[in-house]
Amino acid sequence: MLRRLTKSFVCLIVALLYAAVAQAGDGLVLMASTIGPVDAGIVQVLEEAFEKETGIRARHVGAGTGAALKIAQQGSVDLAMVHAKSLEEKFVKDGYGTERIPFMYNDFVILGPTEDPAGITGMKSATEALKKIAEKGVPFISRGDKSGTHVAEMELWDKAGIKPSGAWYVVYEKGSEGNAPTLKYTDSKSAYTYIDRATYLSLKNDIKLAILVENDEAMLNFISLIPVSQKKFPQVNSENAMTFVKWLTAPDKGQKIVQEFGKEKYGAPLFFPNSDEWKAAQGK
Repeated sequence: MLRRLTKSFVCLIVALLYAAVAQAGDGLVLMASTIGPVDAGIVQVLEEAFEKETGIRARHVGAGTGAALKIAQQGSVDLAMVHAKSLEEKFVKDGYGTERIPFMYNDFVILGPTEDPAGITGMKSATEALKKIAEKGVPFISRGDKSGTHVAEMELWDKAGIKPSGAWYVVYEKGSEGNAPTLKYTDSKSAYTYIDRATYLSLKNDIKLAILVENDEAMLNFISLIPVSQKKFPQVNSENAMTFVKWLTAPDKGQKIVQEFGKEKYGAPLFFPNSDEWKAAQGK
């Protein structure tokens, strides 16, 4: 499995691996995945189950959504798993991807210290909570890396009518490394942050921060699959990538794994199925 690497080496390593595999005639599918599902462990579980059933290898490189789409824009991967609608739509509109395919979702939460100096505990509106954080000027940590998480956070600030700035608003210098490092840093500073629930559940036993605001529909986090265009990049393994996509979105295959993932370890699923095929099977 390809893990997170520094930006200066990601594209080169993926390109070299792809070239080596193509030369060998292997059917490997390469995917650029947003970091959250990688850190949660579900991406590797899906890849292993897919290979066991089909014999087709699937491997990934983890990066924030913005970086993942930049990798895909070079034709270095066959598929992208990302979560920033505006960036996804532009990627497809510009001809790099064929379509946005609904896959799964979870949600974001606002975390903070239990003593909660901003006084936002239990608030139903995420935007109102952000307004109070800004008014109080309490420390808030942002990934600041144009990842899906960062884009979602900035969209929420925009809805709140706030352009966050000042000493209280801290852009974590290693935010591009992912949600887990960002959350650990936030915990070390007893600050607030906006992060996906899956990351929190995977680290809750190691941190002191607590969920203070949740269950606002504005914080739903939808994850899409985007096949990279073979028209733009002839080397793309479109056939096997689409086999992977169909397997991931099938109710009795990838979607079933999504539905069950996390229940045994955390007592609750980390993600929820969201493919059109899944919804049709549920009569939705």
